[in-house]
Amino acid sequence: MSEYKYLTGFGGHFSSEDERCPNSLPVGQNSPQQCPYGLYAEQLSGSAFTAPRSENVRTWLYRKLPSAVHTPFLPYAGAKYLSHNWDEQPPNPNQLRWKPFDLPGAKEESVTFVDGLHTVCGAGDARARHGLAVHVYLCNASMHNSAFYNSDGDFLIVPQEGTLDIVTELGRMAVSPNEICVIPQGIRFAVKLKTPCRGYVLEVFDGHFRLPDLGPIGANGLANPRDFETPVAWFDSETYTEFNVISKYQGSLFVAKQKHSVFDVVAWHGNYVPYKYDLSRFMVINSVSFDHCDPSIFTVLTCPSLKPGTAIADFVIFPPRWSVQEHTFRPPYYHRNCMSEFMGLILGRYEAKEEGFAAGGATLHSMMTPHGPDANCFEGASKAELKPERIADGTQAFMFESSLSLAVTKWGAETSQKLDAQYYECWQALKNNFKLDN
Repeated sequence: MSEYKYLTGFGGHFSSEDERCPNSLPVGQNSPQQCPYGLYAEQLSGSAFTAPRSENVRTWLYRKLPSAVHTPFLPYAGAKYLSHNWDEQPPNPNQLRWKPFDLPGAKEESVTFVDGLHTVCGAGDARARHGLAVHVYLCNASMHNSAFYNSDGDFLIVPQEGTLDIVTELGRMAVSPNEICVIPQGIRFAVKLKTPCRGYVLEVFDGHFRLPDLGPIGANGLANPRDFETPVAWFDSETYTEFNVISKYQGSLFVAKQKHSVFDVVAWHGNYVPYKYDLSRFMVINSVSFDHCDPSIFTVLTCPSLKPGTAIADFVIFPPRWSVQEHTFRPPYYHRNCMSEFMGLILGRYEAKEEGFAAGGATLHSMMTPHGPDANCFEGASKAELKPERIADGTQAFMFESSLSLAVTKWGAETSQKLDAQYYECWQALKNNFKLDN
């Protein structure tokens, strides 16, 4: 039996208590004069108190000591490639592709999840609670005697190599490649690992991630709420002479010290929780007649903007599926978009660019920058016999799509040394096939 235990469902109000302390949740009220086991009641709010009930998210924590018991925050010197400076580089409208980002070796200098955060691109201002950032994490060491929280927004974490053992205030999660997890704003967590790990992080400053509306699709398509997993309550029973709490605040990192673990929550109840999701459980919607559907049919989670139907960020996947369209060019169509599209590859080979776009790498197609299948893909798909076939087996590509215009950081453009200067060449072999007498 796994040591990790979960509650299921998305957006529900959960109650959980560590099995070592039965009846630790107060009955009938949130903050009694005296909590069971001598615990402290503390509310974690992810929305304004007066937000509509449908959008109001908060969780009550019953913990050994309040979170306020720590020394003052001081600047933290790690994570030197974490950035919110979108003016480091001149704007670049070109199609961009990165080769796989380098993992630190197991015997190299220890790099934790926090110190291994590298910002690739982003837009907006965390102070104004509007925008996003795209990071990759490249790490080889566990976080010990420390925890991290993000005051600026939610983290959507996409592992690509290696399993992350994530300890949160609300419990523990194991998150492997082809799974994702979301750590909402303010929730403290630590990442432990057994091997070097690499993956992607989408950070949003506006609101929180939610499931997309389904409209004519009906009730049962895409990601089903029942397949999301939230950890059960678990508390750290270790004693500490020093424990570091790292805070991301207005794009900078700070650290405070205390003499107890932040993972001291014995029980909790609420609807503001971390969660994970197995991408293989996504229920694919696709065309069974003709034409290639828009990628929005593959949306797993969305963070909406104030403009209806337009997202600060969508998390979209391209999973294994059947392709059956008749009289249709089946790969993704050539495209110019008013949105920004950052793509990553978790495993396998992406069907529209089987060469050059590798797992652990990325692409960025900025607003109105044209993109689409490479020359080999076009030639093959234009002449292929159209019969039902499986596509993307053994592959999982994803996209962070945003209504914001993303700027690339200096690390993404120069320091990483992974930007592929030859990316544009994949379209150069496309021929002019126009015939007036067609």
